[in-house]
Amino acid sequence: MKTRVSERRGLAWALGFVTLGVSLAGGCGGNSQVSTSGTSGTGSGFITGAGGGNTSSSTGSSQGGTTSTGTTSTGTVTEDPKLGAPYPVVLCHGFFGFDEFAGVEQLPYFYNVPERLSQDGENLVFTPAVDPFNSSDFRSDQLIEIIENEILTETGHDKVILIGHSQGGLDARAVAAKRPDLVAAVVTVATPHQGSRVADIALGLVDDPEAAAVIDAMVKLLGGPLYDQVGDETSLAKALYLFTQPGIQEFNAKYPNQSGVYYASITGRTDNSLGGQDCAADVDLPFVSELAGDKDPTDPLFVLSETILDGGAFGKIPNDGLVRAEDARWGEFWGCVPADHMDEVGQLIGDNPGLGNNFDHEEMFSEIVKRLRYKGF
Repeated sequence: MKTRVSERRGLAWALGFVTLGVSLAGGCGGNSQVSTSGTSGTGSGFITGAGGGNTSSSTGSSQGGTTSTGTTSTGTVTEDPKLGAPYPVVLCHGFFGFDEFAGVEQLPYFYNVPERLSQDGENLVFTPAVDPFNSSDFRSDQLIEIIENEILTETGHDKVILIGHSQGGLDARAVAAKRPDLVAAVVTVATPHQGSRVADIALGLVDDPEAAAVIDAMVKLLGGPLYDQVGDETSLAKALYLFTQPGIQEFNAKYPNQSGVYYASITGRTDNSLGGQDCAADVDLPFVSELAGDKDPTDPLFVLSETILDGGAFGKIPNDGLVRAEDARWGEFWGCVPADHMDEVGQLIGDNPGLGNNFDHEEMFSEIVKRLRYKGF
């Protein structure tokens, strides 16, 4: 049920732009602390905010614990071997990290996802936060430090699973390319692996009649101009460059897939689209195929961007309002679910994706992790 309409509408506009940024300039944003509880954790609490939600942690010694040391009869110091699968799950979120937003304290990005995974018995789920306004190259270095020095040290495992929504998926790919020894699998959700036309338009790299509207929307929603008074790019504009055609081509060339890492992807479709060939999956997964006939109506927040990505008012290019389905493919493609870019992570605040639409973001993340466990991760 839709309640507190005026308050939610104000939050919708704010989060809508945050979500736009997720696609165009995302990351695992916020602060860089990770804390756990249970047998091995010594932290003081949970990370919240964009990408936040609670960081679930080990509740039994069989799944975690710091690596211990010992001394042999000859006096040689040894370390216990690192733990393998099942690996800890790291959720990487989009840009513009926050602890409190639009008057809503501790609003988690992956809404109720860590809690749902905990119900599934997944007690090593982390939502680390890094710089909200920076390149994936920079943020991935921060993420590597958190994974290596905090998550793996505290849990005793040798690798993690990275699941990234939107630009968080690019962060995950960069981590895997730089440190494949730390990553078992990367799953991206609605990540613009081939860039976004919206970014090209916003930065004036392509001519489009909607350019002024796109720039105006970004300025209003993000609260900062793309260009200063003398026409120089701001940090926001520089962040958006990654999602332009030249920017993403440079990124893809720099961070290729690694042979020892498993890659998969999934995305959403809105505007009542059934997806068609662009959503054809490489593997039939029930949690996706069961929703093949469900449709997601376009949220007012995405009317402008969806129309641009759709190819015009009468276009039919499948997208989730911010990322085209064809651009979200990476590794083994699992198909499209009836959801827009915010529905995919349960925003706003667990809002229903639409009348007659049975999509459940918590169920999707639950099934993603189950699929990875089935494959031995």
